[in-house]
Amino acid sequence: MTGAAAVASAAMLPSSARALFAQDPVIESIDAAGESTNRERVPWIAQPFPMKQVRLLAGPCQQMQEKNRQYLHSLPNNRLAHSFKTTAGLPSSAEPLGGWEKPDCELRGHFNGGHYLSAVALMYSSTGDEDLKKKGDALVAELARCQAANKNGYLSAFPEELFDRLRERVAVWAPFYTVHKIMAGLLDMYLHTGNTQALEVVQKMAGWVEIWSGPLSYDHMQRVLGTEYGGMGEVLCNLYAVTGKRQYLAMARRFDKKVFFDPLAAHRDELKGLHVNTHIPQVIAAARAFELTRDILYREIAEYFWDEVVSERSYCTGGTSNGEGWKTDPGKLSTELGPSTTEDCCAYNMLKLTRHLFGWSPQAHYMDYYERVLLNHRLGTMDPETGTTMYYYPIGVNLWKTYATATDSFWCCNGTGVEEFAKLNDTIYFRDDNAIFVNLYIPSQLDWPQKKLKLRQETDYRRQQSTKLTLTAEEPSHVLIHLRIPYWGRGGSVKVNGHPLSAFSSASSYLTLRGPWRSGDTIELDLPMDLHSAPMPDDETVQAPMYGPFVLAARHLEAPRDRWYGEMGPFDRHPNSGPIPAPDLSAAVGKMEDVKSWVQPADSSSLTFRAAGAQQTTTLVPINQIVHERYDVYWKIRPGGG
Repeated sequence: MTGAAAVASAAMLPSSARALFAQDPVIESIDAAGESTNRERVPWIAQPFPMKQVRLLAGPCQQMQEKNRQYLHSLPNNRLAHSFKTTAGLPSSAEPLGGWEKPDCELRGHFNGGHYLSAVALMYSSTGDEDLKKKGDALVAELARCQAANKNGYLSAFPEELFDRLRERVAVWAPFYTVHKIMAGLLDMYLHTGNTQALEVVQKMAGWVEIWSGPLSYDHMQRVLGTEYGGMGEVLCNLYAVTGKRQYLAMARRFDKKVFFDPLAAHRDELKGLHVNTHIPQVIAAARAFELTRDILYREIAEYFWDEVVSERSYCTGGTSNGEGWKTDPGKLSTELGPSTTEDCCAYNMLKLTRHLFGWSPQAHYMDYYERVLLNHRLGTMDPETGTTMYYYPIGVNLWKTYATATDSFWCCNGTGVEEFAKLNDTIYFRDDNAIFVNLYIPSQLDWPQKKLKLRQETDYRRQQSTKLTLTAEEPSHVLIHLRIPYWGRGGSVKVNGHPLSAFSSASSYLTLRGPWRSGDTIELDLPMDLHSAPMPDDETVQAPMYGPFVLAARHLEAPRDRWYGEMGPFDRHPNSGPIPAPDLSAAVGKMEDVKSWVQPADSSSLTFRAAGAQQTTTLVPINQIVHERYDVYWKIRPGGG
């Protein structure tokens, strides 16, 4: 061996780590002297590397990042700012954007001043795109002009009258949801690009929120929280972490919805009937509040909620919701298949929550879930031609994907979409004081200047059942390298500088390699993929086939072109509006406990398979490779087979 004599440790990280704490280093505050000040009371054990230290290499993720970057550049600032300016009484001759950003839409501003700025900030951290940063800075300046014209700190693309309706409990869509997006976008511009004007604007917005909510009694505020309000608690927590102004933390706690939090704190699943993406951001806020207050009740809420949603309310892709809601008791999913399953915002926010839990307790099962959602759900939502994304991710029979148009959709999920594809590098690698966690197998390069160490990861994870890490060290490094062995990785091997190691690790754990590492050292991890299935929790005869981390979908003929873009198809915004009839699933003959009895490989180079159904043989491919074709996911398994 030319470099490190590495030693493998097959043990999982100790469960006692759950008692320790750490922080997300992105949220750090600056005191009057300009020095970093840590206000985290519960720091994270494992912390993500700053995105500027991780760069994507050639591969599907980089391609999607680039499409997203092109899309962000394509939207003109004058159109993005139009409704903000007209609301503030400033002149604008720009053509308004359409969809949920139309001048008469009550959610206008959520994308234009919110998600868009967050995506610009994240993309700058991910790529260093200076032109995009300048575009974001210019938009912040326009929003600051609008706020100054309003004279009271208020900033939105709709008038304050919507908040009057909210106070009086008159029907209104979601004013605080939109204000949260704008505040989060501005705060991201400060955190990721250093735009101090953005921090000034968001603090004035918070001042307006304090004036608006302050006179309301506790009970009145709880009634207000019956209307979707996004991550107001989270952004106010983050604003406290940045500024140290305790009134922001107190304001954040006014957005705690008692009727939702109390059952979770008592470990009771009372989620049936709730609008899903109204509530996941509230749990993210609870996680953030735990980190800033050390109130253990918030941790109980976050961990129980995550466990319940992942184990009882998630489909094979890791997505959750149907018609935007949880319509059934826990574990009852086999009748919840149709065109409006798994809203994309829900997947985005579940990944955000997962990062918090992993930071507190870096266990592999959190990243197993993260990988499942990222590879199957998130990477399957972008149209490769336009760079636009989806609203729902349909899971049922003979369904198709519907993508947004570039300037006439702006659904909530398009907003989380531009954020997601601007930060695909943010979870690949985590660290502690002397270790790197390799969580995801995505072509990328990590630079850890404090340790004078670089790591380059090369893989074609869709077709290649291995990854190669190459290290560059200015001096011998004793950094530990934790490699995630996924839940599906039963059997595998690792080589250091071409030499096989005798020890390996169990599924859903981390394999630890020890240095010293020198420049040119290589680590080759082989993770053989195999067929397995994801059965419904309430009906084991209803199964989705998988190959390694990939959900396999039955690919049919293309959907009509007029259904590729625009409206979402059957669209149900109301989780209690009644059930959609369960579809008749395709049947396959085989053994329920052995997916290989009804699925066989067809072409390993293209990851295609064939399922022997009752009537015909069907081609299966990873669901994230479906673009415009109709597809099925779950099958009804009939007894039979050899």
